[in-house]
Amino acid sequence: MELTATSWLARAACQDEDPELFFPISDMGPGAQQVAKAKAVCARCPVRAECLSYALDNGLGNGIFGGTTELERRKLVRTGSAAAQHRVA
Repeated sequence: MELTATSWLARAACQDEDPELFFPISDMGPGAQQVAKAKAVCARCPVRAECLSYALDNGLGNGIFGGTTELERRKLVRTGSAAAQHRVA
């Protein structure tokens, strides 16, 4: 089996979920419930670290990746925690 940068996708917990769940319009109001549901899927995902690393490496701004929102990923990058996340992955 050839390993690629996204070979982990086949093991992602979100495979059978509606992709729209991971792209809420907002983090507030009804969007907050959607974020919580998406993060619950991420919480049980065996490749959560790989997903977060992928989002950080590729500058993905929208959506929930690796159990984080866009704002949470920005904070990781800004505080330097992104490097620590990469070491874990």
